[in-house]
Amino acid sequence: MNLRIKDIDFSRMAVTVRGKGDKDRETVLPGSIKGNLRKHIESVRKIYGKDRENGLAGVQLSGALERKLPNAGKEWAWFWVFPSHKISVDPTTHIIRRHHIYAGNLQRQIKQAGIRAGIPKRITVHALRHSFATHLLEKGHDIRTIQELLGHADLRTTMIYTHVVSKNRLGIISRLD
Repeated sequence: MNLRIKDIDFSRMAVTVRGKGDKDRETVLPGSIKGNLRKHIESVRKIYGKDRENGLAGVQLSGALERKLPNAGKEWAWFWVFPSHKISVDPTTHIIRRHHIYAGNLQRQIKQAGIRAGIPKRITVHALRHSFATHLLEKGHDIRTIQELLGHADLRTTMIYTHVVSKNRLGIISRLD
């Protein structure tokens, strides 16, 4: 939810994901969404422009960045990829600014999409992450690469995904299949 414009790299087809504890990682930008994402970002640019016209405070940055780069929050590169449609008041600083959309809204949309698709399991954002890792394993991708994409510090965490892979242990597909 907290992706910034600068986190999307269309030329390299990569997305930088800011993780917990300053553990950033890079993952793939699917080519299939490139066009729609570009259109979305064009519409976000209009929201950014209105915020600048209205003199709103820039988007929130981490404490250290806010002090080191006091005007960065007003720069396009730091704006949210998924900004909230509403302006809000920061409860601690009382600064009026735009935040990113609420994570609960995304979770609700994912859940509804699963219901509409007739999927009989509970669908969550984390389930999508789990599916991503599982599919990569099923396609034979290296476990270390998957570890890096998921941002796991310990390989054992990534190895949890290996128990759900549907191929046999040898990774061989029957000619009949």
